Amino acid sequence: MRSSFLISVGFAVILAATALPAASQSSDDTIKEIERYRAALADGNPAELWEARGEDLWKQTRGPKMASLEKCDIGLGAGIVKGAYAVLPKYFADADRVMDLETRLVHCMVNLQGFTPEQAKKDPFGGPSKKSDMEALVAYITGASRGVQMNVASNHPKEQEYYELGKKIFFHRGGPHDFSCANCHGADSQRIRLQDLPNLLKQPTAQRAYTSWPAYRVSQGELRSFQWRLFDCFRQQRFPELVFTSDASVALTMFLAKNANGGVLSAPSIKR
Repeated sequence: MRSSFLISVGFAVILAATALPAASQSSDDTIKEIERYRAALADGNPAELWEARGEDLWKQTRGPKMASLEKCDIGLGAGIVKGAYAVLPKYFADADRVMDLETRLVHCMVNLQGFTPEQAKKDPFGGPSKKSDMEALVAYITGASRGVQMNVASNHPKEQEYYELGKKIFFHRGGPHDFSCANCHGADSQRIRLQDLPNLLKQPTAQRAYTSWPAYRVSQGELRSFQWRLFDCFRQQRFPELVFTSDASVALTMFLAKNANGGVLSAPSIKR
């Protein structure tokens, strides 16, 4: 039933986008139709299933040490989940490193539960044959921060360093198409097919874009984390693979998250 509804709504959007002559149809009209499509899908967001599984994983005793993650400090102190995503990435003294959510979860799985780094990082992105525990944990933690305002700091020298590194990565051109993140997300009113491309250098559009991730992707039937979003952007640019929880991935996240400060978190959201 839900699949039929999604197909019907998607078909309606295509008709709305093509019914008017090209000369009379504005970009704003198309964007409004897409927003109506997203609003229709948001009722009964399947991300709730990932959130529930993530909460169970957070509280489960797992790993060689048979411990839960309930003592994990993800930004606001041991075990505090609500609001934690709004301050990430940030510098953690116990690791002497700036970490985003996924990187911090890996750290806690290793140090609290006794997993090896390789085990903790295994299968970070789900697929048809296997759901990702990491994406479920991300859904639970981000969902606990809905309605909280982004407040990423840059007081520590390493936070400042990561921000500047992330900025350089954002503008770096390379690959077979001489592309950069800024090509798609550094100007106003750009779109690829029916998808509007937010300008991530301007605070209002950066806020709307960043605070909606992670998100359930209707086209994939999966919840996707922000690490996945960056991974897939690199793939589309034909860049070398962005390594999960690498310094480069955290630095780019730091740059984008800081640009979104003041935005109110709405994730996990739902996208096409």
